[in-house]
Amino acid sequence: MEFVNIESSDGIKLSARLFKASSNGSEGKSNLTVVLVHPYTVLGGSQGLLRGIAEGLAQRGFTALTFDMRGAGRSSGRASLTGFSEIQDVIGVCKWVVENLKPDEIVLVGSSAGAPIAGSAVDKIDQVVGYVSLGYPFGWTASILFGRHHEAILRCQKPKLFVMGTKDGFTSVKQLQNKLKSAAGRVETQLLDGVSHFQMEGPAYDEQMADLITKFIQSL
Repeated sequence: MEFVNIESSDGIKLSARLFKASSNGSEGKSNLTVVLVHPYTVLGGSQGLLRGIAEGLAQRGFTALTFDMRGAGRSSGRASLTGFSEIQDVIGVCKWVVENLKPDEIVLVGSSAGAPIAGSAVDKIDQVVGYVSLGYPFGWTASILFGRHHEAILRCQKPKLFVMGTKDGFTSVKQLQNKLKSAAGRVETQLLDGVSHFQMEGPAYDEQMADLITKFIQSL
């Protein structure tokens, strides 16, 4: 793992960590990089929450990159309540990946509030070939903040995987299913029985998340 500094399109300095693919990983694609977008900065979200998943992906042979969005960790700037400024952070990071790592393909993974932010960036980056949501907050209360992000990912034609616990406190299974009825392109869901939102974000589920992301990438 190495530390890198990336500049967002509007001049924000972003702190990132690059997890290089293990040569022992037999499942990876050498021409693909996974970019992971962390949970809500306003509630203490940072790239550290995604380290376990990134390490799991690297062990499986994928290059993975995590970063602190504006206002989180060592990154400059101030976090926004709705996550719209942070879309520029995701785009800036993906551009850095394209220019410096030169992958043919990128898969975007968003966790919790990182899922709507990543979802809004998917169609703005040509190299992104797929999207994974870990606990997308589709519920009514969360939609006050993130509702304007929904349309971008629902109309996106690129393959999508939505992973959620059936006890997620922000989104019910029914709310998820209703939202995804209107989704374009290939859409998959993976429900974790009896698991809550913050439970799924915890380290106990990192390996399972890395496995699910790996299977999704291999299906592309």
